[in-house]
Amino acid sequence: MSAASAVLAVDLGATTMKGAIIADDGSSVATLRRPTPVPGALDAVVELTRELLQTAVARGYRVVAAAVVAPGIIDEAAGVVRYASNLDWTDVPLRDELAAALGIPVAIGHDVRAAGSAEQLIGAGRGYDDIFFVQIGTGVAATQIAGGRAVTGATGTAGEFGHIPMVPGGERCTCGQYGCLEVYVSGAGLARRYHAAGGGELSAAEVSARVGTDPIADQVWKDAVDVLAQGVVTMTLQLDPGMIIIGGGFIAAGETLRVPLEAAIRSGLAWREPAPLVFSALGNTAGVHGAAVLAYRTAGMADVLTSWHVADAAEVADGAGVAR
Repeated sequence: MSAASAVLAVDLGATTMKGAIIADDGSSVATLRRPTPVPGALDAVVELTRELLQTAVARGYRVVAAAVVAPGIIDEAAGVVRYASNLDWTDVPLRDELAAALGIPVAIGHDVRAAGSAEQLIGAGRGYDDIFFVQIGTGVAATQIAGGRAVTGATGTAGEFGHIPMVPGGERCTCGQYGCLEVYVSGAGLARRYHAAGGGELSAAEVSARVGTDPIADQVWKDAVDVLAQGVVTMTLQLDPGMIIIGGGFIAAGETLRVPLEAAIRSGLAWREPAPLVFSALGNTAGVHGAAVLAYRTAGMADVLTSWHVADAAEVADGAGVAR
């Protein structure tokens, strides 16, 4: 009897690396979570994937491929991270470094693009070939899935939803433009605007929790919802998605976000119905599962993905070390 197949999947974030061994039935064999050292992220991700590989082999799995998804500008064809400011990386040949260390096929992808693919395949967008996935955390990024495939764009930088100028003459963004969506909607932007308006130094979650009891929180939250709605309306008219999925830390606000956002989107669409708006089903495991999807496709085993389910994805935990 041949050994069961598995892949190594890593979501490389600016502060945390999340790794998992994902079996070909979509279940999690083991997980690993480590801080991301900057500088030093390259050595750290190589060490993490090696540990995952050793664990998988020790448990009797045949590891067919690995994939790492990261933020920034990713040249997926070349396997190179062209630029990732939060990792202090420029032209890092991540695929080749990992392939040399692991001795198996390796793929590199964009974190939010991969997360959107996972949501479409096994998460909230299952059954839809066309979705628009927005990830709202410290910053904002998005991906369009069209005909079941993620849109990368001519230069591989499609999805910079957070840097679409939405407010004419608005506040300056860290990217150098003015009025970008991310200035108003992101976790960092919300906290900064609350403080600048005379509030205390609170996190975005603390600001959203004050909505309805704090006039400053009410105003900056309204600004955030209105700008996000305008962005979603624009994408709806341009892309005609079958579903809008919101992920990232912002969805912790629950109905405080969903109710006014749905109303604002509907009011912005005069002649058509809005696409269904849902929150991510995969939560903070979307990036890891997106990496797993990429790895199985790289191994030529995309057929196994059709049997995966959200329940399998829920097995990926946030433990500090290898689990189960």
